[in-house]
Order: sequence, then C-alpha cells, then structure tokens
Amino acid sequence: MSDAPPFVSFLSDYGTRDEFVGVCKAVMLELAPDLRIVDITHDVAPYDVRAAALTLVRAIQYLPAGIVLAIVDPGVGSDRKAIAVEVENGVLVGPDNGLLAPSVAMLGGATRAVALDNSEYQLQAPGGTFAGRDVMAPAVGHLASGVSLLELGTEIDPVLLVPGLLPLPEEAADGVVVGEVLWVDRFGNVQLNIDPDMLIARGVAVGDSVELRWRDEVRGVRWINSYSEGKPSELAMVTDSYGLLALAIDRQSAAKSANLSVGTVISVVPAPSRGAQ
Repeated sequence: MSDAPPFVSFLSDYGTRDEFVGVCKAVMLELAPDLRIVDITHDVAPYDVRAAALTLVRAIQYLPAGIVLAIVDPGVGSDRKAIAVEVENGVLVGPDNGLLAPSVAMLGGATRAVALDNSEYQLQAPGGTFAGRDVMAPAVGHLASGVSLLELGTEIDPVLLVPGLLPLPEEAADGVVVGEVLWVDRFGNVQLNIDPDMLIARGVAVGDSVELRWRDEVRGVRWINSYSEGKPSELAMVTDSYGLLALAIDRQSAAKSANLSVGTVISVVPAPSRGAQ
C-alpha cells in the first residue's frame, strides 16, 4: 500500500472480558500511533469461523477504506497460514481458514496475497497460541506505517487460499427453495440464505404467503414490508437490511418462538399457502 491507511477495522471472537483485544490494539498503535480503529465486534462465538465470515461480509461494504483485521482462529499454532490479502482499496489480515474469503470476493477479489512468515515483522513470543498479538496485529501496524505488503512474508497465489464457508440455497422440485438459517440477531430475527429474487422469480410478491417447512413444522407465513406489519405473535417473512429473507415476529424472538437456530434447514414452497398461522 503506497499510503498509510487511517483506519483498521477489527473483528474477533476474543470478547472483552480478557485483555486480548486491548493488547492487539496496543501492538498496532505502538507501530502506527495515528491509526484509527473501528471495532466491528469481538463477540463472535468462540471458534465459529462461519459466523465470523458472515459477520464480516455483512459489514465489509460499510467499513472505511484501509485494513481489516479479522481473527477467529481455532487452528492457531497449527500449519494454517496467517495471511494478508490485498484488494482494490485495502488489505485484509487474518487466518487462512475461510474467514476472509467471502469479503475478499465481495470487494472484487484479491490482487495479491502473502503468508505472514517474515519474523522481522512479528513479536517474539513464548508460545504459538496468540498469533493475533504476535503475528497479525504487528502486520497491521507495519502496513499502516508504510511497510510494503511483500515485505511481510512470502507471496502466495490467492487462488490457493481456503475458500469461504457460507452455504448457498438449492432449488428442489416443483420450485421449492431449500435454504438454511444463516444468522440469528440479538432480537431473535432469523436471517435465511435466500435472496428475495428467488421467490419473485417464482411469482411470489410482498403481501403473498408461502409455506415453510423445517424439521416437523409446516407453517404458512406472509411476506411483509416491516416488522410492525405483522399481527401480534405472527411469524412473518421480511426482506432484511442486508437484502436477504428473514423470519421475524414483531417485538418478539422468532428464533425462540419457532425453535430455529443457525444451520436449521428450511424449505420455502412458493405456491400460496393456506394463510399465515
């Protein structure tokens, strides 16, 4: 990067009870005192690489140009690589475990990538269990202070990086769309991995009802514009703020009410159902 970026956007599963986040920030700021840090979240469930990848790809288009540091790293200390991936307007730093891949694709793909294996740009460490502090945070600090990407390690082919882990919906017989729960937010809204256009292409419009099937449940739900359009305690479908279909109950937890969790497989039958229940 020719100019030191003013921002690093930081995501992890470190939480805030321990000192991990603060120490990583201190390492970065020691090397680049003018760096401004955006905390995306540090409350990703421990070791949940898929959830981290989803969180990052939801946020990536809104982050300031610069560096992204994303650390959810159950393979720390193994032979998995720590990497820095250059895109058009910045660099993403993290473990090579699929976490970065969806966001790299969202940003137009990688232009270059390196394995962070140059020890001159790392901290000496008593053990190999805190690569966030010892390898990745120093890489961010050095990048922000003007060190070239290629100085940080061995250049690698971006095509060989571990791909993303986000599932895609499938089309079954009779126009049925089979998807799954991607994410449950703190309000209990349930995001599916289904684009509204898949239903529109099957003749379903906002205001119509569809039939949902998961496990032993079969329910008719209405597709509405906003949470407040739902009837009291009605499970309904909306297009969420990221452009995907989601299930919600106005001012209640849809996840709890319908017993839905991340990974639950849901079939959407686009033919009008017998009405919302």
